[in-house]
This record gives sequence, structure tokens and C-alpha cells, in this order.
Amino acid sequence: VLNSEYEKKIDYLIENLSIEEKVGQTCQITLDAILKKDSLGVLIEPHQIDQEKLNQAIFEYKIGSVLNVSNHTFSLQTWHSILDDIQATASKSNHKIPIIYGVDAIHGATYIQNSTLFPQEIGLAASWDTAHARAMGQITAYETRASGVPWNFSPVLDLGRTPIWSRFFETLGEDVYLAKTMGRSIIIGYQGNGIIDKYHVAACLKHFVGYSFPLSGRDRTPALIPERTMEELHLPSFKEAIYAGALTVMINSGEVNGIPGHANKYLLTDVLKDKWGFSGFTVSDWEDFINLHKVAQTDSTLKDAIATAINAGVDMSMVPNNPEYKSYCKLLIELVKEGRVSQTRLDDAVRRILRVKYHLGLFKKFQIPLTDDYIKFGSEEHRVASYNAASESITLLKNQKNILPLSTNNSILLIGPTANSLNCLNGSWTHTWQGLDESYNNSYPTIKDVIEKRFNTVNYFEGSKMIMKDGDEVDIPSEDLKDAVKRAKDLDVAIVCLGELPSTERPGDIYTLDLPKEQQLIVEELSKTGIPIILVLVEGRPKIIRDIEPLSNAILQAYLPGDQGASAIVDILCGDINPSGKLPYTYPRYNGVIMHYDYKQSELINGNNWLNDFYNPQWDFGFGLSYTTFEYSNMQISSNTLFPKEELIVSVDVTNTGKIKGKEVVQLYVRDYYASISPPLKKLKRFAKIELAPLEKKTVEFTISEKDLQFYGIDNKWITEEGKFRLIINNQFHEFNFKN
Repeated sequence: VLNSEYEKKIDYLIENLSIEEKVGQTCQITLDAILKKDSLGVLIEPHQIDQEKLNQAIFEYKIGSVLNVSNHTFSLQTWHSILDDIQATASKSNHKIPIIYGVDAIHGATYIQNSTLFPQEIGLAASWDTAHARAMGQITAYETRASGVPWNFSPVLDLGRTPIWSRFFETLGEDVYLAKTMGRSIIIGYQGNGIIDKYHVAACLKHFVGYSFPLSGRDRTPALIPERTMEELHLPSFKEAIYAGALTVMINSGEVNGIPGHANKYLLTDVLKDKWGFSGFTVSDWEDFINLHKVAQTDSTLKDAIATAINAGVDMSMVPNNPEYKSYCKLLIELVKEGRVSQTRLDDAVRRILRVKYHLGLFKKFQIPLTDDYIKFGSEEHRVASYNAASESITLLKNQKNILPLSTNNSILLIGPTANSLNCLNGSWTHTWQGLDESYNNSYPTIKDVIEKRFNTVNYFEGSKMIMKDGDEVDIPSEDLKDAVKRAKDLDVAIVCLGELPSTERPGDIYTLDLPKEQQLIVEELSKTGIPIILVLVEGRPKIIRDIEPLSNAILQAYLPGDQGASAIVDILCGDINPSGKLPYTYPRYNGVIMHYDYKQSELINGNNWLNDFYNPQWDFGFGLSYTTFEYSNMQISSNTLFPKEELIVSVDVTNTGKIKGKEVVQLYVRDYYASISPPLKKLKRFAKIELAPLEKKTVEFTISEKDLQFYGIDNKWITEEGKFRLIINNQFHEFNFKN
């Protein structure tokens, strides 16, 4: 909603700013560009603002935004000093326009020392609980704002349907309804429900749009997405977030159907701004104006690339380096004076940027955040919220003969390359970009630390090692595997912790989803001894484990659970927490065939036996076990016919038939039997997480309408066709007809 008072002030500024000042507002630079360096060009530690560079950036080039933390996390005091220097300098500029500073705080305030770190988004989605999504947003905003930073490059709303993609763990899973529902809650957590105060930040939706679906599976490589697939799968989570009030949007660094994200005027202007009414601003990703020229090669010169991106609808360029930002400003000034970028388009971009700055309260004199205003920073209250999110995300995938939970009297053989790594629990975007540096970690335990506290007898072995070599993870056998195998006969249970090293973006590209053979060898060798095996997966992507799954008695998927992940994992192993996470994606059984839960009839047909059994994942979307059991019964619908503008009420009884309290995710799916566009056999439409005491029964009620039956029709319009539909909840179903 536009604020008339702000708009009048913006009108005044637009009328009085020079072309140079307007262009500067569209320029975003990285912090490195204004930090002190030694004679070799290396950043001086501790990092300090180079006032001469800052003066040049603000007074000569009139830049409007700064991002990043250079190469590692900062203390609150360092953040305060940096922000104070930058805003004090900006306050001396001609029109005293403040700088908008942005960071990637994607699972907590990841670039502030001693902050609260949550599970990565894929784990958050596995909780299937919007309350955890909102809490992550609220606490991340609170702790980010404690540093003085008002803008967060999060959430990622790209759909996770390419599991080999390096940023899969940053998504909210493969389903559009789950992603848009959890995404909306994160936005509300970040921005609050109205005016953004000193405890909230501007959200930035990433990465508009289609970025997560590269054909090759590699980051920033081409995607082919038909219009129908774009409308039904990739756009809805962004649209939902825009309607929830998201203030900024970051653009897809890749290309869709041959058109780079930063050159796609249809998506950026026609859809996002005109059709959806988005009034905030769009920002490029890292160097992506330059990449139109150098990588996508759609523009023969950098000047042409700048014109293409600005005219397509990108409002701010993350240039971001020095001296490249100077070239950007000079070239855009030329383009405006030559008429290749209109004054109207430039004014529109600047208006949007100023609008967000006003909404964030940046035009008020910058005050270093007071410690007393942020007494909950890194607090026990925030730690518990992170722990709760982790404990409700971790997913029990197998529990043969109810081997879990374990008695703490058991003697434990603990082994595996993720057993003693806090970095592996957090993943990338944690203190550093790739998340590999251990020197900035918060003081929280690894899985090994917690297990050694909980069990009396623990024998620990590495089993294998994960190291970085030439930019890639390399797994190597550990000599102590032989010792572990010998020791196994004298111990009760083996807890095997496997997974992958932190990585993201292009450094995270891999050639296969197969779990490294060196890690699989640990399970294979231990299984020969007869010791029961509990497999704990600490991974951002679902690695293929079909050969070792039969050798494991129980399997926990921990995802990337954050700083509290070790405590949550061990509390589940010991039965202090009853697991309630559900997979937010289809866990593949094979590396070559990736299918999703919303498959079509044609995908079921097995040409070897002509049965409808080709869909054979390791585990299905929405799957997850508990230490108790739930029974579904008495599904009811309010009518056998649904008409436009009416609602259908769906209810089902859920009973905890076990002996302990537990949480269950009730999932409602809809099947359209026949449609003019071949329909999937089911689509998720509603979900609710409930808690039940032993023998307790609750009635869960959902409401659906015509909108939930729509699809993108043959004429490229959203339609609902008459016909028969099925509603499915667990083993219950009801059918109804829709009539226009």
C-alpha cells in the first residue's frame, strides 16, 4: 500500500535529483569496495572503512546501496561501526539520501557473531509448520536489525524440483502449495504485519524466476520452462509473497527459454510490476548486468547490457566491485542522455528504491542500535525457537523393529564424516559464503559432543574424511574404519553420520547424487559384523542410498538443521523428542530418474511389466515416521457437488493410537480425474500440523473452493472444468463433482 506522505517526499526528490544522483541510487556496491587494503590489495584485518573510497562512492558516484560482509562474519560492534561510518557520510550528501544495506541472512543472522542459526529452508519446510517459518523470520529480522542492517536477501522461493542443484537446500521443497504457504509465513516474520519497525527488515524474494530448474542441474545454467509450467509451478510462491507485502525482489541469474532473467521484460515488468502490482524494487544478483555481456552473451557491450537490464525492469544493479561500479554509473548516465534509457524509466527505478528506504525508516537520522533494545539477541529464548524448528524438521525415514528410541545405557559406536562437524550441520551461508571455515563458529556442540554427554560408553571413529580439493569435495577412506569394524562386536549400536560438506552456487555443482562410495563403505563393512546401524543423514541434497538403506535398521534425515541440530538429533535418538518431520521432496531411489509426487498417469507405466508401478522413490513426498501411530477415520465432505463461489468443507478424524504424545501432519490432496490439459494424479492443497496425546482424537477441518481446482488451460488462461474430483487424506478419500 502506497503511503501518500512518502510519495509526496519522493516526488520532491525525483524533481530535484540530477541524472547522476538518480543513477547512483540504482548502484549497489560490495563492502570490499570501500574497505582498507594493504599494498598487495588484501583486506586489512580487522576490517576498516577506507574513508577516501567511501567519500568517492557517495559524493562522486552517489551510490545508493551497499551489501555483504567481505569475507567473514562480524561482531555487532563491528557492524555498528561500519553502518555508522556509511550513514554518517551519506547524511552529508546533497540530498542526504541514506544507504540501504543488505545481507544474506537466510537461516538466521548468519553474518553476525553469536547470532541464532536455524535450519536451512529445506529443513524448515520439513517441519510443515508455518509457526516455525514465521519464528525464523521474526528472530532473523530482530537479530539482523540489531546490527543496523535493514534489508535481508531472503527468502529463496525457487521451487526445489532439481535435487542435484547446489542450492536445493535453500528452497522450501518441491511442492508449490507448501513453498508458497511457508514462504508467506517467512515474509510476515521478516516484515511484520504493517509498518516496518526497528525489529523487522525488508524481505527480498529470490530468485525471480525459474532459477532452480536448470536442465543440467548446474547453477546458473539454462532452464526450459513452458508457460504453463511457469504459471502453475514457479510463479505462485512469488505471487503469494508479493501479495503478502514483500518489498524487494532479486532476479534469476540464469536464463529461461534462452532469455536471461535480467533481460526478461515480460516477467519483470509485465507480470511482476504491472499484472501483480509490485511497487517495491528489483535488484540484480552478483555482477549480472556484466554477465549479460560476458556470460549470457546477449549484449555485445557492457553498455548495451546495462540498457537491456534497466529497460527490462531491473531497478538496482548489484555491480558490485570497484572500479566496475564506476563504469556502471558512467555508462548509465550516457544511456539516459542518449535516450536509450528513458528519464521515465530511470525515475521509476529511483522512485521504487526511495519508496523502500522510506518504508524502512532510513530517512530518520541513523542511530547505532542500543544493546538494551535487543536484549534477546542470541538469547536462550531464540535458541529454543531454533531448537524447536530443528527438532520438528528432522524426519524419521526408517525404524525397523522400533529400534529407536535408544536407551542411554546402550554402548555406542559413533562413526562418519559429519559426526563431529558443526559446519556440516549448518551448511553454507554460515559466517562465510561457503560455510567451510571453522574459525567463526558459534559455541554449540557437534553430534559427537552431545552423544558423548548422553551415553556412558561411546567409541568414536572417522570412518572416512571429506576434504576440499581443487574446489570440489573429495571423500577419502580413513584408516580407523578397520578399527571400528573390529570394535563393533563389543558394542550395542552403531550411529553412522553421513552427508556432504557445505557448498552453494557454482562451487556446489556436483556430477552425481550418489553418496560417495567411501561413505557407503562404512555401512557395508559395519553391517558384516551384525551390529544394528542407525543412519543419520546430514545433507542439503537427497543423496542416493538405495544400496545401504537395506543394511540400516533406522534412518534419520536431519537436512541442515543449524546450530541446534546436534541436540535435536540426539534428543530424537534418545526419545526425548518424538520425530514429526515430513519430507518436503520426493527422495529419489536412482540417480538417473527424478520424479515428483505430482506425477501423471503416463509416468507410472512400466514398460517391463506394463504395470503402473514405475514411480518407485526411496521415500515419497510428505513421508515421515513417528514413535507413535496415528489412525485416520470418518472423512466427511459438506456436499457432493461444488459450485463456483461456494466452499467445500472437508473433515477427518485423527487418533493417536500409540502410547506417547506425538505430532502429525495432516495432508489434503486433490485429484482431477479428467482435464483438457493432462492432470497430475494428485496435488497438495492443504496441510495442518496437530499434536495428540495417547488415545486422543481430533477432528481436522479444511475448506477448499473452485480456485483450488484451477489449472492453466489450453488457451493459456486459468480455468476450472466441470467433472469428478477426489479428495485424499492419508488412507481416506471422498469424491465430488464440480459444476459451473
